[in-house]
Amino acid sequence: MNSKSPMVGWREWAALPGLGVPAIKVKIDTGARTSALHAVDIERSTIKGKDMVSFNVLPLQRSNSVAVRAQAPLIDIRAVSDSGGHTENRYVISSRITLGSMDHEIDITLTQRSSMLFRMLVGRTALAGSVIVDPAASYLCGRMSTRLLYSSHIES
Repeated sequence: MNSKSPMVGWREWAALPGLGVPAIKVKIDTGARTSALHAVDIERSTIKGKDMVSFNVLPLQRSNSVAVRAQAPLIDIRAVSDSGGHTENRYVISSRITLGSMDHEIDITLTQRSSMLFRMLVGRTALAGSVIVDPAASYLCGRMSTRLLYSSHIES
C-alpha cells in the first residue's frame, strides 16, 4: 500500500461483470472478513462434474423489481457469523469485482440480505492491498444510474 493507492469511501458503486451485474451499491466493511452478496432462489447443481450454484441477484436497494440470474462454480461452504453473532453455512463463489480502479477476483458468500440497507458488503480480504478506505467519504469512485443500467428490467 502506498500513497498512490486508490481511495474508496464507506459506500461505493461496484460491478460484478462475471455475474452479469453492471451496478450494485456496496458497503465497504473492514470489520467483515468475507464479502457477502444478497442472493435468492439459490440452487446447487453439478454440471460436467463441477459443483455449481445458480441464484438471483437483486441489485437494487429496497426493490425486488430487478433480478439478475447468475451462475458460478461453488468453491466452498463456510460457517459465517453475522454482526448479531448468528452463524450460518453459506455457499462461497469467486467473482470479479470492479470498484473504481480495483478490478480482481474475490470470494463472495451468498446470503439473504433483504433486511439490510446494502445488497452487497465488501469485506477486508477483498480490499487488502488494493485500496485505502476513507470512512468519512462516500462514492469516491463515482455514481451510477441504475435506472439506465437496468431500464430493460424495470416495468413502467
